[in-house]
Amino acid sequence: MDGVLFDSMPNHSYAWSHAMTQFGLEMTAYEAYLHEGRTGSGTINVLAQRYWGRDATPEEVERIYAAKSKLFSTLPEPKPMPGALEALTAARELGCKIVLVTGSAQASLLEHLEQYYPGFFRQELMVTGFDVKRGKPDPEPYLMGLQKAGIRAGEAIVVENAPLGVESAHGAGIFTIAANTGPLEDSLLRDAGADIVVPGMMEVAALLQGRKA
Repeated sequence: MDGVLFDSMPNHSYAWSHAMTQFGLEMTAYEAYLHEGRTGSGTINVLAQRYWGRDATPEEVERIYAAKSKLFSTLPEPKPMPGALEALTAARELGCKIVLVTGSAQASLLEHLEQYYPGFFRQELMVTGFDVKRGKPDPEPYLMGLQKAGIRAGEAIVVENAPLGVESAHGAGIFTIAANTGPLEDSLLRDAGADIVVPGMMEVAALLQGRKA
């Protein structure tokens, strides 16, 4: 969702990098892109291990994530990612089931799906940060997505934008298109297992429409 359907990663990277400093945990905006796709607790524990030498307690996770969410809510509303609607439309015209697999637990963004992409998403075909025990880069989220769709890995295509998400999809055995909508180097996406790397969602739409990306 973030960085694929919505241009929300600049907000997330700002909120993570600024909220963490309140707790003595330093994270740059660039590093936030490297952690994109993790559950909130997973991201917090990466920093907690680095600076505290231990995982954060459930109470600490709750406080830190609440601070991040509060800051995120003050930022301008993320806009739909250019090309995402065209890509979704092309996928639907191909007869694909559309499954959302996201590490996000931001209720505000989930509510925007029907506003900006009406009719494309159903609750029973969503995997969010609320649903999984092991978030990306573990393959569990995409394996759960396959299960919900009732298909095999060889029948699916994943569109991702983050290295951890690509690694998760690749680990689940799914052909993965990486749309590099952020500041990361293409090589990070290729090294994570992307089968194709394109500059953005307009190029993903072109691929699905059978045009040259």
